[in-house]
Amino acid sequence: MKALAIIGYHRTGKTTVATTLIKELTKQGYNVSSIKDIHSEAFRCDTEGKNTYLHTQAGSQAVFAKGLYDSALLFPKSLDLKDMVSYLKSDYLIIEGLKNAPVPKIVCAENTEQLNELVDDTCIGVSGIISSKIDSYKDLPVFCLPEDLPKMLATVLDNCFDILPLAEPECCSACGKDCYSMAGDIVQGRAKRSDCVLDNKAKLKLWVGEKEIVIVPFVQKLLEDIVVAFVNNLKDIEPQGDIKLEITR
Repeated sequence: MKALAIIGYHRTGKTTVATTLIKELTKQGYNVSSIKDIHSEAFRCDTEGKNTYLHTQAGSQAVFAKGLYDSALLFPKSLDLKDMVSYLKSDYLIIEGLKNAPVPKIVCAENTEQLNELVDDTCIGVSGIISSKIDSYKDLPVFCLPEDLPKMLATVLDNCFDILPLAEPECCSACGKDCYSMAGDIVQGRAKRSDCVLDNKAKLKLWVGEKEIVIVPFVQKLLEDIVVAFVNNLKDIEPQGDIKLEITR
């Protein structure tokens, strides 16, 4: 799943850019999921006292609220990006907010001071309120909607890549950098998506049910050594070839 974040201060045009891209990517035949990061202290996905709220208070780790017209999956906690991504399957993920997400970004701003603060190596373009005031910012394209939609869409399709594993830096960094730095290097052409060691060159992979579990290189090596050592002590076993282990629960 390829991902893009639209970031910027409040009321700079993020939602307009996000919904425009969602609509256009869908028209192009892509399946699209989205995440909206909400910072309001007053916002709650669930309502205290409602039956769904009582389910989570009773101990349910996730509650499906199934209505006549839509459904919602409620969690009694704020999920991080890695957790949310594990529940999504689509061609593209559009994120409104989450400026620290290790994905390509379009920055929406009201003025150049905001751009100076928010633009970094992960940025692939500029839009929002400021797009009617400037034609360029450094080497980045500026998208003024709706007239620049074709240029924006082409930039997104050309620059988005499969979302990185979102591993904790202290657990991985097998490539020599964290996922955010890797994302910036990919956007800037200093690295390729295939340079990610964690999910492209793994010798050991784990599935629980239908869900693949990302394992950091150190733990991969540890588990591999244990299994290989056990197998090598069995009689009449070929020393070469892949090993498959399945546990039924």
